[in-house]
Parts: sequence; C-alpha cells; structure tokens
Amino acid sequence: MRHFGDMRGRYYRNVPRVLLEVVVQTVDAACAARRSGAARLELCVDLVSGGTTPPSSLTREVVAAVDLPVFVMIRPRAGSFVYSANERDVMARQIDEAMTCGAAGVVLGVLQPDHRVDVPGTRTLIARAGGRPVTFHRAFDQTPDLDTALDDLIAAGAARVLTSGGAAGALAGSARLAALVRRAGDRIVVLAGGGVRAHNVAQIVRSTGVREVHLRFEDEARTRQMVDLL
Repeated sequence: MRHFGDMRGRYYRNVPRVLLEVVVQTVDAACAARRSGAARLELCVDLVSGGTTPPSSLTREVVAAVDLPVFVMIRPRAGSFVYSANERDVMARQIDEAMTCGAAGVVLGVLQPDHRVDVPGTRTLIARAGGRPVTFHRAFDQTPDLDTALDDLIAAGAARVLTSGGAAGALAGSARLAALVRRAGDRIVVLAGGGVRAHNVAQIVRSTGVREVHLRFEDEARTRQMVDLL
C-alpha cells in the first residue's frame, strides 16, 4: 500500500499499487512504454476510430521487441460492435493469427442489435483464444444495463472488462466503476479506462478500488509519470 498526491497537491493514503496497461500502435511506442514501466500493452491500429486489429507483421515485431504481455485488439472494422456471421469468422481467424504471433491475450467486444452483450458470440470467441485471457473492451459502456452486462461477461468467461462506468471518462464514471468493482469481486477484473491521466488517476483509484488502469500512449515522459504515481 502506498500514498501519493495528485497535481493539485492533495494526498491519498493507503492506495494499492495498480497495474498500468498502455495502448500502442507501433514498435517504437511499445518499446518506449516498456522503458517507462508499463506492465501490459494493448496493440491496435487506427486509434482515431477506436482501434482495429493490427497486421500480423506488427504483432510479431512488438511481441519480439518487448518482454511484456501484449494483448491484441480483435476488431475487423471501425463502427458498430454488431457483427455479421462473416465478420465473426474474420474475428476468429484474427484471434488465431494473434495467438500464432505470440499474443498473451486479445481484446474484443461483440454486441447484439439491442446493444446487450452477445453472450454466445463472446463465448465462442473466448473459446477460440484457447485459454489465453480475453478483455471485453468499451463496447461494454454501450450496453443498456452495466450490471447485467458484467454478469453476462462473467458467464461468457471474459478475464476483464475495460470500462469508464458508462460515462465519458473514468473520473466521471467513478461511482459506477466502484459499484462494478464490488459486483465483480474476484470473478472478473474491472479495468478503468477513458480519460485516465496523471492529474486524476489518484482520485480514480481511490474512489473506485480498481487495480488496473488503461491509457493511450502519448510519450515516454508522461507514461513514466503515471507509473511513478501508481
């Protein structure tokens, strides 16, 4: 347990060290995140559109370049998280490729047309990962009932869920995140993401009880600052 301050000089005591996951799109960014002390990487491309599946060549390069777990985004296109049967087949093949390239896990999200979690589809893709952990991404925040969605993901076998608590960012959704952490218990990891920065991470961790946080790589200095805070 530690105590640390935010950028306004307020200090929080007895805040547990949390794991920092950093989203990267290039080998250089992956290496910089590693040097900065990140504990896990999410690899994708086209972050402007929320991230899509990287080419296998990039996955191989990143896995070879860093001694960190690399979770690969499985998203065949930008836009809706409602996928056709053909698109799900593509996702299954992308999971196979990611595993072959040495990914430690994958990140995905599959919804029904009413935006509820597609439990059968999610379960099928999780099985395709062959026992490696699967993170359900912020498609979760589009579901109409977060408690039900969390239970659905636990039933489907997801290892963790990336969420801002249904809000625009994790700080704004901190009360809901705290409730999700309590509901999850040790059945699934709640990974806080969405606007997590050095000036608010202490408050997010303190108010929610999350043990993992997620942010986009900006530069080495700011990533190191986050690691020092955590």
